[in-house]
Amino acid sequence: VQLQASGGGLVQAGGSLRLSCVDSGRTFSRYVVGWFRQAPGEGREFVAADGSTAGTATYADSVKGRFAFSRDNAKGTVYLQMNSLKPEDTAVYYCALQLLPGPYSAENFGSWGQGTQVTVSS
Repeated sequence: VQLQASGGGLVQAGGSLRLSCVDSGRTFSRYVVGWFRQAPGEGREFVAADGSTAGTATYADSVKGRFAFSRDNAKGTVYLQMNSLKPEDTAVYYCALQLLPGPYSAENFGSWGQGTQVTVSS
């Protein structure tokens, strides 16, 4: 499975970005797909995940109400709409598949795509 995240960039605080993650093998529908982020010097932090075509996404408290997860299985693509961005959202954002059962933590995910940099200026 090859994942590719894109859509990052530089935005002012309060702005919006939409990240995309493409699965070239169109296998998303079989997995929980997660978004994580990693700031310099920090570990990989859970952001959001969604488990099915009709499931309810789960969000980290830090992004709840501002970020929205969506997916288009026919296109093999998931999205992360990020609104009201804050400087503390600055990080490299990754998408991944949940390969092990358990909580939404990085060690239970794999097939990490190449990340996309999000920078929020104050």
